[in-house]
Amino acid sequence: MLHKKITFIGAGNMTSSIISGLIKANYPHELICASAPSVTNTTKLEVEFSIKISRDNVLSAIWADVIVLAVKPQIMADVCQALKLAGVDFKNKLVISIAAGVSVQRLQGLLGETTEIIRTMPNTPSLLQKGMTGLFAPAQVSADNHLFAEQLLQCVGETIWVKTEAMINAIIAVSGSAPAYFFMFMEAIQEKAIKMGFDEQQARLLVQQVALGSAEMVLQNPEKSLATLRQNVTSKGGATAEALRVFNDLDLNNTVATAMQSASDRGAAMESLF
Repeated sequence: MLHKKITFIGAGNMTSSIISGLIKANYPHELICASAPSVTNTTKLEVEFSIKISRDNVLSAIWADVIVLAVKPQIMADVCQALKLAGVDFKNKLVISIAAGVSVQRLQGLLGETTEIIRTMPNTPSLLQKGMTGLFAPAQVSADNHLFAEQLLQCVGETIWVKTEAMINAIIAVSGSAPAYFFMFMEAIQEKAIKMGFDEQQARLLVQQVALGSAEMVLQNPEKSLATLRQNVTSKGGATAEALRVFNDLDLNNTVATAMQSASDRGAAMESLF
C-alpha cells in the first residue's frame, strides 16, 4: 500500500477501526492524523496508536494527501464549507467519505467541482476488521486513488466497487444495515429459547455459536450455494423442514426483500436531506 498522509476528520468508532487496521498493516503512524473537537476521542487515539491529533480541521486537511470525512451527515455541510472557506486546496488531494446520505455531487458542490471524491459505505463489523464496504468513484477519479481507497478500506474487511452511485443505497440495504437484520433474528431465537427453558446465558451461547458456525460453513464452502447448505441441514419430513415450512408459509423471502428495499429507498431519500 502506498504511504500517504491521511487525515481523518471525525474521531468516532469507524475512524478508530480504520486506524487500527492501518496500524496492524504496518502503516506509518506518523502519517496518520485524527482531527475532531473532542479532546477525549482524539487523545484516546493518540495514546493507543501514537498518531498525530488535532482540533483544527483546516490545518489537518492542508497537511494531508488524503482526507477521510468521518462525520455525521447532519454536520457534513458545515465541516466541508469551513474547509473550503478557509482556502484548503483540494486539487491534489483525495477525499473519502464514509457518511450515508451525502452524494458525491453534494460533496463536490461543497468542496469544489474538481475534487476527487470516493464515496464508501462500511458496516459496523469493520470495528472488528470483519467489515464489508461498498465503494463508488466518479469517472474522473484516478486509478491510483481507486487503489488507495480500496486498500485503505480493506484494512477493516472486504470491499466491493459499485458502478453507479445509486448502488451505494443497495449496499446500505445489503450490508450496511444487514448486521441489524441478523441481530434481530438472533434476538428472536434467543427469546424463544428462554421460553423453552434455557436461561439467558445458555440461550445467548446457543445463538451466537450457531451464528458463528453457520457463517464459517459459508466461508469454508465457497463452491456450495447458500441453498445447498440449507438443504444439507434439512432432512425430508424432519424438524428443520417443519420450521422452514413455517417460514415459507409466512413468506419470509418477501418480508426480507420488502425490508431491504425500504432500507435502500430510505438511503436514497436521505440524499435530499443533507
